[in-house]
Amino acid sequence: MGDHAKADLANAASPHEGESMVGPHGTMDDHGGDHGHDDHNMGEGHGAAALGAVDVRMWGAAALGIALGLIVVWAFVSSLS
Repeated sequence: MGDHAKADLANAASPHEGESMVGPHGTMDDHGGDHGHDDHNMGEGHGAAALGAVDVRMWGAAALGIALGLIVVWAFVSSLS
């Protein structure tokens, strides 16, 4: 490619120029007054979400699944020797 063609490409306008700023998102109109992006959290800012109660039955099922998986791994390892 010649120097003239390279210069034309370097000075050409991008066909996607300004697409990152489509709509109000990304502009100052989209941000809250104190920290920013408060409108995304219904005015709660960046506070932590409240956690629910511990589901003992599901944690028990997970522990049982891990224990059974370890038994299978032990069976495979013991069959190698």
